[in-house]
Amino acid sequence: MVLGVLGSGSGSNMQAILDAIDAGTLDARIALVLSDNPDAFILERARKRGIETGVIDCRGFKTKFPEEAQLETADRLRAAGVELVCLAGFLRLVKRPLLDAFPDRILNIHPALLPAFPGLESWKQALDAGASESGCTVHFVDEGMDTGPIILQESVPVLPGDTAETLHARIQVVEHRLYPAAVAKVQQSL
Repeated sequence: MVLGVLGSGSGSNMQAILDAIDAGTLDARIALVLSDNPDAFILERARKRGIETGVIDCRGFKTKFPEEAQLETADRLRAAGVELVCLAGFLRLVKRPLLDAFPDRILNIHPALLPAFPGLESWKQALDAGASESGCTVHFVDEGMDTGPIILQESVPVLPGDTAETLHARIQVVEHRLYPAAVAKVQQSL
């Protein structure tokens, strides 16, 4: 399966997918990595692996994903032969132009047990709410914020003395195992 990855940050979840491909537990390849942040380390990770990269022009908007930018992103993904799009720390809300180009073919990983704690810094939300557990969820992307159908999720306990950083670090360990497994599960259903 040919994957495209959209990310805004370090790309540790993309690295987990690459590691699963290298280990032979995921039969896929990443053809293109795009970022809305030209300085994002995800682009460097991809370049080091010889994967085509590009920057998404969001027309100066800090958080909005303009329709023109989504259409351009869809065109670039299609031109690269992408069959499944993986959001890996992509911090913009995907809407109709891109969803229409890849119906039921865009995945996201979220550091919470959805539907609880959608949005940014969900591990902090869990701590602030006094939750006894958090976790992560891989889901299909729809027009809402972290509202699409769940593919896989796994809980992570909130431990006494946890800080936002320690909880987030433990969630990321689970994310790195869960995301490749969810990609493989989707691939088997296609």
